[in-house]
Amino acid sequence: MKRDFLSITDWSTKELLEVLKISRQMKANPKKFSKALAGKSVALIFEKQSLRTHVTFEIGAKQMGAYTTYLTNADISLGKRESIYDVAKNLERWVNAVVIRTYAQQNVVELAKYGSHSVINALTDHEHPCQAVGDFMTIQEHLKTFKGRKFVWIGDGNNVCHSLMLLAAKVGMNFTAVTPPTHKPDAQVLATAIEEAKKTGAVIEVIHDPVAGATNADVIYTDVWISMGQEAERETKMQAFRAYQVNAKLMKLAKPMAIFLHCLPAHRGEEVTADVIDSPQSAVFDEAENRLHSQKAILYYAITKSIGKKKTQRS
Repeated sequence: MKRDFLSITDWSTKELLEVLKISRQMKANPKKFSKALAGKSVALIFEKQSLRTHVTFEIGAKQMGAYTTYLTNADISLGKRESIYDVAKNLERWVNAVVIRTYAQQNVVELAKYGSHSVINALTDHEHPCQAVGDFMTIQEHLKTFKGRKFVWIGDGNNVCHSLMLLAAKVGMNFTAVTPPTHKPDAQVLATAIEEAKKTGAVIEVIHDPVAGATNADVIYTDVWISMGQEAERETKMQAFRAYQVNAKLMKLAKPMAIFLHCLPAHRGEEVTADVIDSPQSAVFDEAENRLHSQKAILYYAITKSIGKKKTQRS
């Protein structure tokens, strides 16, 4: 059985903690894993722009001895030039894994359904699970433990928020999403997170008051207010999120040792002020570095835990 990583919910708490452990091992001793994926091949499909995800997956795969090929929307035009079914059936003959950054979550679901290769979600409009794993690796480094900690998301209840909420629930970390009433996280994602939290003792909540959310926080996290493809909504969103900026005044409400995180790229002066993102409490570049180690671990785990061979005959 092949292992896909389309959503945080695809992997159990035990598996996610194992991946975090491997991430730390890879960071501490990268040479140990220099041939971990020797002879394997990985296709990187990026329909959206990327700096961190593209660089870290491509370099990470190569650091483990794998071959990579990079494909943009201009190369394959997924579902338009060629059906997702046909793309999957071609790729399964050549590669062991596909890392895909695309628009709709359904695209990664179909690519995984039709192909025998592992599929890893490198961002969709619904989730960004690889980002969340890197973030929790960073939290572990700075705060040591998840239990009893307060993770506060401030801003849009978007794809990154979804993955962070689900992972917090999985590992037993309290999670508060502070959003405008008009931009709450998806109701089904919230319900799933609450169910997962019952197993780990975490508290998952959505509120709309940034002051209440930030008070006694261990982690404060934000993201851009206008994501790729949402430029037409700029004026509406700027008005809706004006009270949700993370600034020095808000950070002072958090615990003295609290850290600030941002998935980047950041729009300084909008969702976060420069004095916060450049402060000693900011761990955004630790977080960016850890995308390399955590995504190596995700790729390694998905490929090595998959059972069975690639297809060598017509389906």
